[in-house]
Parts: sequence; structure tokens; C-alpha cells
Amino acid sequence: MMDESTRKRLEASGWRVGDTQEFLGLSDQEMAYIDLRISVSNALRARREAEGLTQRALATRLGSSQSRVAKMEAGDSSVSLDLLVRALLAAGATVRDIAEAIAPERARPA
Repeated sequence: MMDESTRKRLEASGWRVGDTQEFLGLSDQEMAYIDLRISVSNALRARREAEGLTQRALATRLGSSQSRVAKMEAGDSSVSLDLLVRALLAAGATVRDIAEAIAPERARPA
């Protein structure tokens, strides 16, 4: 996130400052989907590391390759959301863990 003084300085110099959604012209739904994929990808890497698994070990559990796991963790668009969720489960995540990754503010008990 850019600090306010930098933002004001850039705007005063004629630059237009916006966010990714605005720059790419994405709808709210498209941005929500991207945020979801990033959250799940980040949760996968965190879970794998917490479990002490290598990418290769997780790939073996999935019947996949190490490079595919690397793509999952990088949020590559060629990886389906379904595969990301299956990888999380293979890494030891629970449904509650997945809910926390998807919507942290909703998954916590009130």
C-alpha cells in the first residue's frame, strides 16, 4: 500500500494512482475470484510448510508433479480452484482451515 504523501506527490505530478481492479477493468466478481485464488494459493504454501512437506512430497500425495505444486502455490491461472482445494486437503488442511483461507473474517467464531 502506498503512503499518502507519495500518492499526493505522484498525483500532483500528473500521475493517476489506482488499484489493480481499476487498472485491469475488472468487475467486482472477477476481483473477488482473483482474491479467492490468491488466498487459497497462499494457504496451500503455508499449510505445506507447516506440515514440513516439500513440494515433491505434496505432489506425490496428489499424484502430480513438483512443478505443478509450484504453479499451485504461485497462483498460476492454469491450476483449477478444485485442484487447489484438493491440494490443501492432501496437505492436511481441514474444511475449517479452507473456510479460514477463503473468508477469514467469517470463519472465526463470534
